[in-house]
Amino acid sequence: MAQCVQSVQEFIQDSFVPMVAVLCSEDAERVTRKNNLTFPELLRPFCRLTSEGHLRDPNNQVVVVKGLRISVTGISTRPPQTPELQRLLSQAVSVCQPPEGSPANVISAGDYDLNISDRTVKASVPWYSDWKETLTQLSSSKYYTATTPWFETYRENFLQSMPASEHEFLSHYLACMLVVSSHEAVPTEEFLKLSQEQHRIQHSGEYTHPKWFIPNTLKYYVLLHDISDGDEQRADSVYEDMKQRYGTQGCYLLKINSRSGSTGADEQMPDPWSQYLQKTSVHNPELYDECAVNNAVENNIGAEEDGLDPSVRDTDSISETHPLQLDQPTDAGYPSNNPINSVDVTKASLTSHSTPTPRGTCLTLNDHDHIRQFIQEFTFRGLLPHIEKNIRQLNDQLVSRKGLSRSLFSATKKLFGGGKVPEKSIAELKNTAGLLYPSEAPELQIRKMADLCFLVQHYELAYNCYHTAKKDFLSDQAMLYAAGSLEMAAVAAFLQSGAQRPYPAHYMDTAIQTYRDVCKNMLLAERCCLLSAEILKSQTKYSDAATLLIKMTSEDSDLRSALLLEQAAHCFMNMRSPMVRKFAFHMILAGHRFSKAGQKRHALRCYCQALQVYKGKGWTLAEDHINFTIGRQSFTLRQPENAVAAFRHILINDSKQSAVQQAAFLREYLYVYKSMSQLTGESSLPQLPLPCLHSSQTRVFFGHERRLAEGEKQAATHVSLDQEFDRDLSQMWRELEERVVAVANRGTVPVTFQPSQCCLNSQTDNLRYPLAVVEEPIIVEVVFRNPLKVPLALSALSLLWKFSLKDFSGSQGGTTGDTITNEKEAASLKETMALNDVIETQVIPEFNISPEETKVARLKLLPRKTGELHVLGVVYNLDTGEVGNSEGSLPGDLVCVRGQQNLEIQGPRLNVTKEEKTSVKYGPDRRLDPIITPPMPSLEVFFINFPTGLLCGEIRKAWVEFVNVSAVPLTGLRVASTHPEFFTFGSAASDLTPVTPTAAEHCSAYKTVSMPPSVATVSLVSPAAFGVTSGDRPMVAEIPLSRGVLGPGEALQIPLWLRGPELEGVHEINFLFYYESTEKTAKLSHRVLRHTVFICASRSLSVRAMASRSNTLHGGEREKEGGRGREEKNGNMLVFVDVENINTSEAGVREFHIVQVSSSSRQWRLHKCINPVGEKDSKLASRERGKLCFKATRCRTEEATSDAGRKYTFADLNLGNEQIVSSTTPCADFFFRRSLSAEARRGGLSAGGASQMRRHSLAHQNGTDEGVTNIVRKCSEVELDIIILWKAYVVEDNKQLILEGQLHVALQTIGKEACSLSQKEETQEMVLLKFKPDVPPPVSKPSLEQLSHLIKTCLHYPESYDHPFPQKSLCMVPVTLTLSNCSLAKVDVIIDLRHKTTSPESLEVHGSFSWLGQTQYKLQLQAQEVYMLSLKACFFQAGVYNLGTPRVFAKLAQTSAMCETSQQSAMPALIIINSV
Repeated sequence: MAQCVQSVQEFIQDSFVPMVAVLCSEDAERVTRKNNLTFPELLRPFCRLTSEGHLRDPNNQVVVVKGLRISVTGISTRPPQTPELQRLLSQAVSVCQPPEGSPANVISAGDYDLNISDRTVKASVPWYSDWKETLTQLSSSKYYTATTPWFETYRENFLQSMPASEHEFLSHYLACMLVVSSHEAVPTEEFLKLSQEQHRIQHSGEYTHPKWFIPNTLKYYVLLHDISDGDEQRADSVYEDMKQRYGTQGCYLLKINSRSGSTGADEQMPDPWSQYLQKTSVHNPELYDECAVNNAVENNIGAEEDGLDPSVRDTDSISETHPLQLDQPTDAGYPSNNPINSVDVTKASLTSHSTPTPRGTCLTLNDHDHIRQFIQEFTFRGLLPHIEKNIRQLNDQLVSRKGLSRSLFSATKKLFGGGKVPEKSIAELKNTAGLLYPSEAPELQIRKMADLCFLVQHYELAYNCYHTAKKDFLSDQAMLYAAGSLEMAAVAAFLQSGAQRPYPAHYMDTAIQTYRDVCKNMLLAERCCLLSAEILKSQTKYSDAATLLIKMTSEDSDLRSALLLEQAAHCFMNMRSPMVRKFAFHMILAGHRFSKAGQKRHALRCYCQALQVYKGKGWTLAEDHINFTIGRQSFTLRQPENAVAAFRHILINDSKQSAVQQAAFLREYLYVYKSMSQLTGESSLPQLPLPCLHSSQTRVFFGHERRLAEGEKQAATHVSLDQEFDRDLSQMWRELEERVVAVANRGTVPVTFQPSQCCLNSQTDNLRYPLAVVEEPIIVEVVFRNPLKVPLALSALSLLWKFSLKDFSGSQGGTTGDTITNEKEAASLKETMALNDVIETQVIPEFNISPEETKVARLKLLPRKTGELHVLGVVYNLDTGEVGNSEGSLPGDLVCVRGQQNLEIQGPRLNVTKEEKTSVKYGPDRRLDPIITPPMPSLEVFFINFPTGLLCGEIRKAWVEFVNVSAVPLTGLRVASTHPEFFTFGSAASDLTPVTPTAAEHCSAYKTVSMPPSVATVSLVSPAAFGVTSGDRPMVAEIPLSRGVLGPGEALQIPLWLRGPELEGVHEINFLFYYESTEKTAKLSHRVLRHTVFICASRSLSVRAMASRSNTLHGGEREKEGGRGREEKNGNMLVFVDVENINTSEAGVREFHIVQVSSSSRQWRLHKCINPVGEKDSKLASRERGKLCFKATRCRTEEATSDAGRKYTFADLNLGNEQIVSSTTPCADFFFRRSLSAEARRGGLSAGGASQMRRHSLAHQNGTDEGVTNIVRKCSEVELDIIILWKAYVVEDNKQLILEGQLHVALQTIGKEACSLSQKEETQEMVLLKFKPDVPPPVSKPSLEQLSHLIKTCLHYPESYDHPFPQKSLCMVPVTLTLSNCSLAKVDVIIDLRHKTTSPESLEVHGSFSWLGQTQYKLQLQAQEVYMLSLKACFFQAGVYNLGTPRVFAKLAQTSAMCETSQQSAMPALIIINSV
């Protein structure tokens, strides 16, 4: 139980005190009324004795009476009515509320910190965020209980208002004070009248109330003298007469009113009566306190008074049937189900006590002492001797019983008029009405003696008497009397000092059960329960006390049940191991019963205390119920803020309630909210809890929404809110933008560069203020989630913003103007032109959210002025989204409320500095705070005839249109792409005809001339003409504009050539268009437009090519080329091209035609076609392969001028009658834009070239070896690119289309095959992590294969030779061995003519001829020198011979340590020797 101010001993002693009646004359009443008090009220603060009293028991032992209190009350002959008693008790509890501002108490129980003291209503509600600051930890004990003064007040009033009963005498009057004023003419006559009146009341039999303890009641005569208005001498003389008449111990002269009410009014006197008279007592029912009356009105719980709509109640099941309600039938024996609202409170009573009445104004401190002395005299001289005398008399009667048997004593009682009711059946005897004792019955005399002993604290004798009486009553089956004796015997046993015997709790249990079940008297059972629970609590038997209190709850009295359940809950908290959940559960039950009893404030307090346990533990249904009840009670008590907050808590959590219940919660919340807003009348909009607003997922888009495709026009995709954010893509766009910005700013990225971000979200970099442009919309995408199972209807949804005007035209960052906000306009739903001139705000009229749906709303702002904008939140009307209101429900507009939610976004956590790493700090998130900049140009790009699918290498011509949709001219238009090899706008010198897409519909994408097949057409082209300057691909292309400017509203159409990617599959290709304003602004330097296309590439042709040295030099050609110089002699090469149709039939391609083969190189060019011969091009059907062979020669000297080293020679060999000029757009463009893999391959990285370059930086000391390697490598190196131009015939929709394209093959090394399809790179093996630097690898020497290409050999001889062998047996044929030095250094050559026999077959072939002359030659050839060595072969008979037997060894002259390497042998040189 909760802690009480009194100890349990003091409580019990004060519960049973001697009762003294008062009868006053009218004059005496008038004297006391000067102090606004009745005589009993005047005495009440002084009724506790400050000194000890003494009396002797029948054994002549002195009994010490300590702290005795007497109860002095006026006589009322009207018995108290039960409804009136219940009303007064309810009122007493209502008045006693927790005082504000007292220190809070904390119970620490396990994981819970519970505040269950006076600030609980504020401290435990879920919205009271800082409640812990108000708590103070108690140090006196680990578990501390809060006081419950309302329970003590109830208990005190209940015990005082207990009606006197026949079976006990504790509340019967022991004495009567007869009070007469000294003003009376004949005071003795007044005393006589009062004495007769008392006798009539007690003995006439007319009155059943009040009850008198013994027939001979003590009469005490009091003469009341008014000092301020009376004759003191007369009073003294009357008192002397009284002493003679009544004795000195039977009368008293009380002098009061030492001052008049008017004199000394300024002097502040103590008021000891306030603490007693504020408590409503049954003995003065005419007194009400103002707060009690007000509380009665406050606690009126009628549906009309609490402001809740009846339809809300009807649809709300939770308010009708409590989930924890006890379904028990009401006991008719305790008619107390009258809540306080049944009291009719009149207006007069409301205004009767507007100011507190001062009491005791005529009394001085001496008067207080007089009254205190009077009480002491009365008690010690009158009351205690009277009690002592009566105890002795009763004891004498009991002593006469000793030694007599029970049966004999019973017979004596019958003989001597013990008038007992005739014997009844056992069943009837169980009832209290079945047996009544007369007042002279010996059993009752024992009970009287016991009660007298108990009242004067002689507990041992009292216990013995109670115990004796109990036995007698039980034997007579007088259950009511027996229960009373059991109850008092248990209390007396407990109060005995020295604890001679343990507390007999079973006595109390039996008494309670008898009162409740047999006697049907709940009042006595309740009193017994209250006493026993206090005793058990004092013995720390909290579990037993709680069980006892819970047993006493029933449906007959809600107030009693509520108070007892609350005390039981406190018992659970005071156990050795606090049972926190039981505490909370019983507090809920108590709160419910308080509510039913009309005690709204106490109900609210109980629910708030229980919420501390239930909240945050996952018991959502219980938490919802508690919050719902708190909301309703708060609203009833005119606390709308708390009510709104409690309902808000129900709605913001993920509720597990049914849809019907959630709808009821929502309607109730809206109704309460609307009522609160009407009461407060504030213009600012409060926060709404629904729907949930995911602020961090808010996205902001700057700029116009892009137009969709119009017919054949396809608009640039740019950025939109429908696209998902991809971090890798975002980084790619940033790199593209940096690249184009660097080109625009002469190669460097400015320090102030800030990448363009059109769409901001939680993953973008939001540390800087974003830049928006005036007159361009800002779209804020807000994510709403409906956590309920019922739909929500939002209307008039718009953004709240704050805007600071700022002019950025000045040089100093701009001047700041006024700050404007739309909060007032949004709250009142009124639009003003002044606001629209600054920022136009879009309003969404209706926005419905389905149950448990997450939905986005896109809200638009259109800034009209420059400045700084801050988006604060959203404002909207909230309504239930139910379609078609049911009968009796509210119209939609009645529960539609307007409110707002703030958009508060937490920035990213900072984690750079040490301080940031060791603490939790967050950076800003500026996505909702854009800066509105001056006007900027806005570009839209459209693509015309843009394909979605291409063959690999296919060339297609499309058109692109640039439109300036702003009012500002734009300049500096550039485009960058991730795939520059995919497109070209053509070179600056390219012919742009035809000028429209329709005119170019059936034209070839290439520039063609009519020319029959012949020797290759040659042209020189500089890479700079096609945008290639540094050897790298042109990543950024500048788009030419007329006069360099695209004006407002102007459009420009230019052609665009596309080439299908070389690998099949779907390719994502990104374009970034960059442009600037003609007027430079400090805030926004440029703008970009993004476009992404997906191209599906299908297989076309696979081309393989290989170069090999030409072994023959025809005589005629040798003569023609004789004048070219020695270095040109070895300038021939054969190129073999193998083309295969690998296209699948799905693409609809019928056949491919190889229409032309072109070459591009700095050193080589194709010269003529060897195979096929003729004018027809090569046709390839599906899976067919064709072989082509070409002769290539070195470029001429005049083609290799000083700057020709940077120029490329294009040679075209057309196989049909039409020649494509490969050195113009688009063929040359795509050649220069070919993919980097080809560049890498052609960069001489074959055969260890890359490692050679890497090693070059590591080992400078090996410079000689490096030179050797380079010289050797260049012998076999070729820089020749082959361009295969083809046409494909496609059948589509019964029409034949001709597609055209080109493929590139890069030849790098003689004898090595190159392919148009890049081979898949092998996955690199995982490299072990090394912590030490590698030792530089040794410089590798040239491989044998490379060294075998130093010298090219060729034999010149007649193909057939006729010789008359019969005449001459030896045939000698002249043979010329031509040696060509392929390197750029001197080479030492050894020629060995001796046969090297390796097999018998070779012996047969070679053994029949021999070389004449020297068998070995040693020569040194200069760089690129051609040397002819004349030899003679000797044949012995006719036949076919292979002359290719000379072995040639060579080494570089500058390397002495290197051995000669055998050179590649020439092709078999067959000669036919004929015999004639």
